Amino acid sequence: ISAQDADGRCICTVVAPEQSLCSRDAKSRQLRQLLEKVQNMSQSIEVLNLRTQRDFQYVIKMENQMKGLRTKFKQIEDDRKSVMARNFQELKEKMEELKPLIPVLEQYKTDAALISHFKEEIRNLSAVLTSIQEELGDYDYDQLYQRVLRLDGQLRRCMGKLTCGKLMKITGPATIKTSGTRFGAWMTDPLPTTRSNRVWYMDSYTNSKIVREYKSMEDFVAGAVSRTYSLPFKWEGTNHMVYNGSLYYNKYQSNIIVKYSFDSGSVLAQRALEYAGFHNMYPYTWGGFSDIDVMADELGMWAVYATNQNAGNIVVSQIDPDTLHVMQTWNTEYSKRNAGEAFMICGTLYITNSHMSGAKVYYAYSTKTSTYEYTNIPFHNQYFHISMLDYNARERALYAWNNGHQVIFNVTLFHIIQTDDDES
Repeated sequence: ISAQDADGRCICTVVAPEQSLCSRDAKSRQLRQLLEKVQNMSQSIEVLNLRTQRDFQYVIKMENQMKGLRTKFKQIEDDRKSVMARNFQELKEKMEELKPLIPVLEQYKTDAALISHFKEEIRNLSAVLTSIQEELGDYDYDQLYQRVLRLDGQLRRCMGKLTCGKLMKITGPATIKTSGTRFGAWMTDPLPTTRSNRVWYMDSYTNSKIVREYKSMEDFVAGAVSRTYSLPFKWEGTNHMVYNGSLYYNKYQSNIIVKYSFDSGSVLAQRALEYAGFHNMYPYTWGGFSDIDVMADELGMWAVYATNQNAGNIVVSQIDPDTLHVMQTWNTEYSKRNAGEAFMICGTLYITNSHMSGAKVYYAYSTKTSTYEYTNIPFHNQYFHISMLDYNARERALYAWNNGHQVIFNVTLFHIIQTDDDES
C-alpha cells in the first residue's frame, strides 16, 4: 500500500501473508481443525439445549406452584382461624418442594450465558472459515507463491528507499575484545558476500605488514586466527578498509592507496591521491600518520585527506573501488588537524572534534548538496583515546579502536523516504 504524508513524501506499507498461506496442505489442515472445533461446539450446544429445556419445565412447574400459593394465602386471609393450622402445614410442604428449584434456576442462568458465548464463537469461526475457503478457492499454490513474490518485491523496493538517512544518535559502545597496542584497526566487509562474516585485525599504526583474519566474530573474541597475510607494503595510519573482499590501505611514507586481494594474495591496484598530504603532514588530532582515511558507505568508496591547495582543510573524494580513480572531489573548510576522526554515512562526512573523552560529532558535510552544518551528537569515549572510527553500512554500526579495546557503536539514522518525483 502506498500513500503520501502531509509533506508529500511516500509512505510504503506492505503486509505479507503468513507462510502457511503458501501451502495447500497447511490450509487444509487449518480448515479441518476449525471444522472439528465447530462440530465440538455444536455438540456442546445441543447438550446445553436439552438441559435448558429440562430446566424450563421446572420453571413452568414452579410458576404454577407460585400461583397456587397466592390462592392459599388469600384463603388464609379470609378465614385464618379455621384453616390456619391445615394451610400452614400445606404451605410448609410447598416451600420444601420449591427449594430444589433454586439451584436449577442458577444453573439455567449459567447455561444461558454459555449458549450466548458459543454462539459468538461460532460466528467468529464462520468468518474465518469463509475467508479460508475464499483464499483456497481464488488461488492455487503457484498463484499464492507469485503473490508472495510480488509482495516481497514491493517490500524490498520500499526498504530500498530507507537505506540512507541522517545521523541522529550514537549509542554504546559494546566492548568486543581487549587486545593489541593503543593504536590499530579492525573491520568487517560491508558488502554482503558469501564470506561476509569474516573479521580482519591490523595492530599498530605503522611498521607492520601483518593482517590477521578470523572466520567469525566469535572466533575473533576467542582469538582463533584462521589466516595470516603478509602485505607487500607496510601501511601508515589506522584508517584501512575491507570492501568486497579486498583491503584498501595507505602505503607507508606515500599518498598511495593500495588495493590488496585476500583471495589471490596480490595487489590488484595502487594509485596516488594527487596533492594529498601524508606521513603526519595532515593527520587527525592523535597523529599516527593518519593523513589518508579510506572508507565506504551506502554510496560506495571514499578517501578523506587534506591538501596544501585547500589550506590543510579536509578534502573528500569519491573513489572507483576497481581502478582507484578519483571520480569527484569536494573541498571542505574544516581543518584536518583539528578533526579527531571522520566517517561517511549516506554521502555525508561526519567529523568528531577530538579523539579524547568528551568528543562529539561536531561537523557534517553533505556531498549531495555541497553544504555543511555544525552538529552536536555526543558519543561515549569509554577508554579515553580513539585511533580508528569507521562506519559499516551493512551492520549500521561504527567500529572503533579505543585505546587497545575493540568496540562497536550503534547509530540511529533519521530516514528520508524518496518519492518517485525525488528520484526523477
